[in-house]
Amino acid sequence: MPEPLTLVTAVTAWTADPVSLLVILVVGGWYWRAVRRVGGWPRARMIAFYGAGLGTYAIATLSSIGVYADTLFFMRAAQIILLLMVVPLGLALGAPFTLLRDTGPAAVVVRLRSLLHSPFGKVIAFPATASVLLIATPWLLYFTAWYPTVLRSPVVDELTRLLLVLIGLVYFWSRLQLDPVPRRFHHLVSVWITLVEVVGDATLGLTLWFSGHLVAADYYQALGRTWGPDLHTDQIFGAGVLWIVGDLAGLPFLGALLNRMTKEDAKQAKEIDRVLDEQEAAGEDSDRPWWENDPNLSERFKRG
Repeated sequence: MPEPLTLVTAVTAWTADPVSLLVILVVGGWYWRAVRRVGGWPRARMIAFYGAGLGTYAIATLSSIGVYADTLFFMRAAQIILLLMVVPLGLALGAPFTLLRDTGPAAVVVRLRSLLHSPFGKVIAFPATASVLLIATPWLLYFTAWYPTVLRSPVVDELTRLLLVLIGLVYFWSRLQLDPVPRRFHHLVSVWITLVEVVGDATLGLTLWFSGHLVAADYYQALGRTWGPDLHTDQIFGAGVLWIVGDLAGLPFLGALLNRMTKEDAKQAKEIDRVLDEQEAAGEDSDRPWWENDPNLSERFKRG
């Protein structure tokens, strides 16, 4: 049982979780070496990878959130939402798979490319698949024996943390499409899916909020905690974290999607202008309808 949670302990309480430290050192070290080998890697990607990605991972597992995750329901909820939504977004914005493709051993790159274009890769990268995984995971965690097992078993706890990051990484990798993917989808698809997921987050939060069933009640009662919120209030706080923080965590993702859409539209417009300028310089018929000169529409509206 850790010390009572106060404003002071919330800032000063830290734990040296060996698995988390190892993950941070290994992944961070690999990324740094790969960036140096490639050269000219965008600074924004490095900031996202180390700051939002590994930095948030450290906060979720080593700070007071990690210290109190086995004691307070709402602290575990905060850890789950950070590992599932925030950490993977930061890692995905760092484009790690592009770095691996450009700097990894040839045998590893070949195998990953083969997996990427396999039926499994195409299914897992399909937007609906990744979204179902992201939405279903918290429900399975809270409403099965999985959650009490996580609280009681350090091994299951560590594996679950890594699994949450992996599921989130698959989700953001397939949706942002910064790294190679089997098939590209328009980003508007991701925007609409995100709006649906907001409803899913709210449903989970409200279910935990108003449910008379206390999750892992036997475990929390056995702790004999005499400080902090009671078990019911603790779960209400956790439901609010899952709902509100989960939706807030989606805002940077929407921002990243809109940024990608803007850049791709500008790139496409520039390419169309270049093709039209080349056609005009070559003296091609300027009286043709504009859509027949558009590279994206010419095939669709061919003359018979």
